[in-house]
Amino acid sequence: QVQLVESGGGSVRAGGSLRLSCAASEYTDSGYCMGWFRQAPGKEREGVAFIGRDGITNYADSVKGRFTISKDNTKNTLYLQMNSLKPDDSAMYYCAAVRNGGYCYTGLRFKYWGQGTQVTVSS
Repeated sequence: QVQLVESGGGSVRAGGSLRLSCAASEYTDSGYCMGWFRQAPGKEREGVAFIGRDGITNYADSVKGRFTISKDNTKNTLYLQMNSLKPDDSAMYYCAAVRNGGYCYTGLRFKYWGQGTQVTVSS
């Protein structure tokens, strides 16, 4: 059972930056797909960014060029650097993981989820 704990959320003005972190309870480098999702009130959950065991990343069109997903395997930690934030980025952000050695993307059935961290962007 992998436990995930997010941190780094907060309130910023449009154009600002935040870096989210997700600490995993165990080594997730081998065979895990990890990603960030978000959900705003009244909206469906959206896959934001993903990174596979091979380091290949993919992003939702809405965040391409602004967000960067990365991981530090020595710390069992996943990151999401968010730049040029917009009010539409406001949501609860969740870290998720699933053991999958193939293509890592939003369509996988993620097994492990964090509790979420709130991001609020004001105009």
